[in-house]
Amino acid sequence: MNYFFTSESVSEGHPDKVSDQISDAILDNILALDPRAHVACETLCTTGQVVIAGEVSCEHYVDIQQIARRTIAEIGYTKSEYKFDAESCGILTAVHAQSADINMGVSRATEEEQGAGDQGMMFGYATAETDNYMPLTLDLAHTLVYTLARIRKEGKQMRYLRPDSKSQVTIEYDEHNQPVRIDTIVLSTQHDEGVTPEDIKRDVIAVLLPRVATRDSRYSHLLQAFLEDKDAKLLVNPTGNFVIGGPHGDTGLTGRKIIVDTYGGRGAHGGGAFSGKDPSKVDRSAAYATRWIAKNLVAAGVAEEVLVQVSYAIGVAEPVSVYVNTYGTAKVAMKDAEIAKKVQELFDLRPAAIIRDLKLTQPIYEETARYGHMGRTAEKVTKTFIDENGHPFSREVELFTWEKTDRVEAIKKAFGL
Repeated sequence: MNYFFTSESVSEGHPDKVSDQISDAILDNILALDPRAHVACETLCTTGQVVIAGEVSCEHYVDIQQIARRTIAEIGYTKSEYKFDAESCGILTAVHAQSADINMGVSRATEEEQGAGDQGMMFGYATAETDNYMPLTLDLAHTLVYTLARIRKEGKQMRYLRPDSKSQVTIEYDEHNQPVRIDTIVLSTQHDEGVTPEDIKRDVIAVLLPRVATRDSRYSHLLQAFLEDKDAKLLVNPTGNFVIGGPHGDTGLTGRKIIVDTYGGRGAHGGGAFSGKDPSKVDRSAAYATRWIAKNLVAAGVAEEVLVQVSYAIGVAEPVSVYVNTYGTAKVAMKDAEIAKKVQELFDLRPAAIIRDLKLTQPIYEETARYGHMGRTAEKVTKTFIDENGHPFSREVELFTWEKTDRVEAIKKAFGL
């Protein structure tokens, strides 16, 4: 029997994502100056106000206010009518040093024995459903709001758009877990006064959906069939009005969009948020490592769908457990527990090894705070930061290293594929 599955995404202008981006921008600038810094940075944003709090151990001064204002401006909150703009919003900081007790649990005489920054379990997931090994529902939801933001920033079409938006995609699957059709797309976007839902829906059909289909051919036939399907539902700004939005419409907090950040409800999530945390926090680094493992297993042909869980105790380097679930899609004559044992032989899951293998002390995190941490493109880019004297400097960094399929050959050899 067919079933329906739904995932959502939010734009970079969503208040929770504004908070995530500020936290990760601060983290990046600190790591650019001190790769060994320990950072746990939380941000709250509301009408005309940003509050930044947390624990930081760093050898250099960082202008937190300047970083926050730059981030807010780049998102697009630059007009006073938004009731939250980069130049005039108040910024309150309450940052202090990291707890000595936590630091004692993490630091060790040798780097290899670095303990986990906290207890907890982390999950990684991959599926052969899409070319980037992400769930189709989430991948399409991300692409919708990402493309809408590009249209807004270009300023040539849909010029009434404001930064805050959300998408939701429901896809019908058959009993073999294959996508049959897009059943529902929900799109809510903030807009200027005087624009109706009918105006926006017209432009979504004429401008947005064709751009999405052109940007990624995976969606062309699905979107075309969706527009021709009389039973399909396109719901645009269903409340009727979305002028008040962003932090003025809803308070934003770091770490409140963890399902958008990961797999859109597919697989599982350990509960820990990512943004604002340096890689010694396994909430973040181990979640990236398990995605890396799951993606390489699927890419190597071990299974069509893989979930990997790893768990830690604070201050202990070796993971407490490693678990693999292939949902009955394994292509090798092995039980999931046997696959998990192979994973432990192929991947070093001690925190320091994860940080080393995925190059996680680089300042690479602000980009993760919008449109998902997983399913992105590994690439080298040049980024600009501010030194402790207020002067800009540039560094080349490698983004989304956990999205590489660089262990495929080793996995094929280990599994006899």
